[in-house]
Amino acid sequence: MQNQQSLANNHISVDCVVFGFDGEQLRVLLVNRTGEDEESGQVYHDMKLPGSLIYMDEDLDQAAQRVLHELTGIDKIDLMQFKAFGSKNRTDDPKDVRWLERAMQSRVERIVTIAYVAVVKIDRAVNKHLDANKAQWVALSELKELAFDHNLIIQEAIKYIRMMVDLNPSILFDLIPRKFTASQLRILFELIYGKPIDVRNFHKKILNWSFIVPTEEKQTGVAHRAARYYKFDRKVYNKLREKL
Repeated sequence: MQNQQSLANNHISVDCVVFGFDGEQLRVLLVNRTGEDEESGQVYHDMKLPGSLIYMDEDLDQAAQRVLHELTGIDKIDLMQFKAFGSKNRTDDPKDVRWLERAMQSRVERIVTIAYVAVVKIDRAVNKHLDANKAQWVALSELKELAFDHNLIIQEAIKYIRMMVDLNPSILFDLIPRKFTASQLRILFELIYGKPIDVRNFHKKILNWSFIVPTEEKQTGVAHRAARYYKFDRKVYNKLREKL
């Protein structure tokens, strides 16, 4: 097979911000990066967003899908292109440039990256491929300094998700299990918007949402009072959207 790295576009890349929710924390999918410091010769370890230079024979969307398929094994993740990042300072850090040139086996200069965002359920289908690809879910509250400008890209992705939730709240239900508690949904709202929400008012709100349906099931094996499970009815939601 022809070496695709030799056919990479050295000025355009894609980076993917994939958010997941574990019931308590909003997490982002990151890839471990290992390199060698040129001056000290010491090996370093840090993290970055899943991303890649694009190949000459693929378009941007194909490149983003390729990156996530290689990482998770999942085809056709619903990715949304949300912003381009082209600061002249993106490749100011020599460490980043050396790592990328070694990874892509090609000279790298200024790079514009096209950022994509996705929300997925954290489940076995996704997780079974992560260890082999040196990737992991990291809580947003525990993020450290990432490679390139990836901290900034994540910040902008959160802003974009907030805007999307304002327009279409159904996106949130792609993050939580099929059956969920009111508390789980409230915590997710708090994490997305970065502020606490009054518990009583929130419970009243979801009772008024006809697309959130209470089930007869309750939590089991919990130390506190068992909470009822709810389901999201997409058909009801879509009918309501059509009337707007």
